[in-house]
Amino acid sequence: MASTGQAGFTVWLTGLSGAGKTTIGHAVAAELERRGLHVEVLDGDIVRTHLSKGLGFSHEDRDTNIERIGWVASRLTRHGAAVVVAAISPYDGTRKRVRALVEEQGPFVEVWVKAPVEECARRDVKGLYAKAFAGEITQFTGVDDPYEEPEDAEIVADTVSRSPEESVAFVLSELERLGVVAVGAPTAG
Repeated sequence: MASTGQAGFTVWLTGLSGAGKTTIGHAVAAELERRGLHVEVLDGDIVRTHLSKGLGFSHEDRDTNIERIGWVASRLTRHGAAVVVAAISPYDGTRKRVRALVEEQGPFVEVWVKAPVEECARRDVKGLYAKAFAGEITQFTGVDDPYEEPEDAEIVADTVSRSPEESVAFVLSELERLGVVAVGAPTAG
């Protein structure tokens, strides 16, 4: 594969279902593309359909799913892509393993999309939280399966105190502050 001339990196959005990972991730990706970067989005739900089909929601299967996403992110990072991952990734140890894998190829920025389970349940249009609280769905992260909050995320985007647009602007400004992306204007016409 030919080099893009761009240094690759991965922005890994983690958080509960309904916290805003996909919304923020797609908007950040669109802005990075607008700035001229080659961007790939790996959305946990979509990856589960194509790359991890057949996996369940046991601890082992969740780890396998996240590790697969991490491996793909590392390959894309290696080839100069700006990779935006939006995946619950509930276990701290798995996130650390994925970080180490990606960092062999380029920068890894963990973004904790932070919202309490009550707020995520309020936002849930599919009714999954209600089913989980009623016991109709088991192994649901944040209800009867743990979500291990990141202790070392470079960015914490609290989506209760910020609108989606404010959260996107905050994440982009933090990526600029960290030196992962250039400040502001498009880099290609």
